[in-house]
Amino acid sequence: MAKIIYTHTDEAPLLATYSFLPIVQAYAGKAGVAIETRDISLSGRILAQFGIVDDALAELGALAKTPEANIIKLPNVSASVPQLKAAVKELQEQGFAIPDYPESPSTEEEKEIRAKYDKVKGSAVNPVLREGNSDRRAPLSVKNYAKTHPHRMGAWSSDSKTNVATMGHDDFFSNERSVVLPADDTLTIKHVAADGTETVLKDGLKVLAGEVVDGTFMNVAALRGFLAEQIARAKADDVLFSVHLKATMMKVSDPIIFGHVVQAFFPALFEQYGEQLAAAGISPNDGLGGLLSAAEKLPEGAAIKAAVEAGLADGPKMAMVDSDRGITNLHVPSDVIIDASMPAMIRIGGHMWGPDGEEADTLAVIPDSSYAGVYQAVIDDCRAHGALDPATMGSVPNVGLMAQAAEEYGSHDKTFEVPAAGKVQVVNAAGDVLIEHDVQQGDVWRACQTKDAPIRDWVKLAVTRARATGSPAVFWLDEARAHDANLIAKVKQYLPEHDTDGLTIEIMAPAEATAYSLERIRKGEDTISVTGNVLRDYNTDLFPILELGTSAKMLSVVPLMNGGGLFETGAGGSAPKHVQQLVKENYLRWDSLGEFFALVPSLELYAEQAGTPAAKVLADTLDRATGTFLNEDKSPTRRLGGIDNRGSHFYLALYWAQELARQTDDADLAAAFKPLADTLAANEQQIVEELIAVQGSPADIGGYYRPDDVKADAVMRPSATLNEALASLA
Repeated sequence: MAKIIYTHTDEAPLLATYSFLPIVQAYAGKAGVAIETRDISLSGRILAQFGIVDDALAELGALAKTPEANIIKLPNVSASVPQLKAAVKELQEQGFAIPDYPESPSTEEEKEIRAKYDKVKGSAVNPVLREGNSDRRAPLSVKNYAKTHPHRMGAWSSDSKTNVATMGHDDFFSNERSVVLPADDTLTIKHVAADGTETVLKDGLKVLAGEVVDGTFMNVAALRGFLAEQIARAKADDVLFSVHLKATMMKVSDPIIFGHVVQAFFPALFEQYGEQLAAAGISPNDGLGGLLSAAEKLPEGAAIKAAVEAGLADGPKMAMVDSDRGITNLHVPSDVIIDASMPAMIRIGGHMWGPDGEEADTLAVIPDSSYAGVYQAVIDDCRAHGALDPATMGSVPNVGLMAQAAEEYGSHDKTFEVPAAGKVQVVNAAGDVLIEHDVQQGDVWRACQTKDAPIRDWVKLAVTRARATGSPAVFWLDEARAHDANLIAKVKQYLPEHDTDGLTIEIMAPAEATAYSLERIRKGEDTISVTGNVLRDYNTDLFPILELGTSAKMLSVVPLMNGGGLFETGAGGSAPKHVQQLVKENYLRWDSLGEFFALVPSLELYAEQAGTPAAKVLADTLDRATGTFLNEDKSPTRRLGGIDNRGSHFYLALYWAQELARQTDDADLAAAFKPLADTLAANEQQIVEELIAVQGSPADIGGYYRPDDVKADAVMRPSATLNEALASLA
């Protein structure tokens, strides 16, 4: 039986679901469209690991491989260790019998518990559900709205001292080795110590013919030297020091790198107190905030705090997450996520916020050089030509390679902190060494896999989008990078399978592709970026944030390789602050526009799957209603006293009901929705007043990671008039 699966996720998107989903279910029910929910939140995934609830993610992973799949996927927490610990603590306080997170597991039981928790870290959801490649673009209605209502862009100065600093050698980019498997095989990753002792790091790694397998490492000694240089450079240039990583998605590698940044910034602290901190199980990988909090319980706590303050005073000025509260760039590894933080910096004129609460030029430290050049290219362009103009600029839609966990590196069981000097080898079943690196203790080594079928599908999707739009499609691949060189060969192999006559299809290194796209953007021209998985993540924030002010307004479609559809609803990077504001003053600024967009193609797919014409009517009328929603500017306002997320849902419901009432394709639906449209219009003022009246006081939702359904429902549906009107549909 056909059905739409709506995911129950985390933070602000989850809270918005409590308000919006009842509207969707009421309207869909009238058209005979079945909608069900599945809990894939961080808390739900934790509980599933211990058998307390059903494993909804595993169920959806199996569904995603079938033609019946029709999944609407809201943003999840990409859990860092601090977030995971906080979720565990909350669940324990709610009465769930789950164990503590073992920081340094020693017993077999602790190792088993740690393995369960490791499965829910980072972007654990995405590789499971993404059985197709990504098609992300700004809907025409959003693009037109951005042109007529351009968001504010900070001015760029030609003498801006903002720049990117990256290693360029001894990093993941420069050390990469890549092979294409000639046949199905089973690989082993092992460490060979200097004395010849072999330790298996990963075995039973099944690969398919044509699969691209990579291995690389970051030399930590070189990293530490690089970081010391950049800290000194930031101080000498009198700019803010900032580091930009992705400690959530790359949940193994980037927290380790983040920890090295913390140690490099506070050398005196770790020279004097490093042993005491380590003995107490306090890791710099968890950030300065966790270190300071945990150190309070140590006898040396006051001295450690003083050493941190001295380090901040002696070093360059630090970029801040929240200058009012003293939250620095190094406080929490998940606070500064590169794909959100770099576009935000570029958008406000190359600035971040300093300790004095003022904007300032910034040195953006991105240790690995794989994609750092993309951001430097944008900075150089803005320094030369000024800020981009949202009223005239073109778009950079994206076709992203991500199916079957393509290029999922730095985040899983193939990433290791090297235990001792020696070699790391990737060996096939016959014992042949396919990849080998000489490594030192503490180096960060990682591997990734990219299967051939997703690459072939990616090329097909790129040609399809180029044909549909007439825009050039550029594969962002660097022949100087080992992995990309193998992908370039496959792209050249598979492009002739498609009709490319009259199309412009290019292959360029990422920095070159950025410059090419920016030249076209300034002419108002669109350019499709065809990228790998991580660069897909970066580009689908970078360009939308500059163009639209947010990446949450993108249409994100994943045509699944076996025929179904996954519809993603936008980014969740600003979700934590939104939840904090709701709890503090009962105001949710989260914008659900991405959800409105995702629901349209989901309903269209349902109409095909179920043979239900009414579902297509719902899709068409929702599309028109969303256009009205944008033109009437009914997204959440910026401050108390205006409509928030709940008010925006009311207006979408009003416009959707009106479109349904006046459409001529389904007389029964028109008749069913005419009374609702009239009721909502007649009670508009009353409903808005009821929604605004609750603002200004604290709201109790019963939990951050696992809200209480009754409490959250009451908070997110405070208008009795609206609730009664929706109930009348049933």
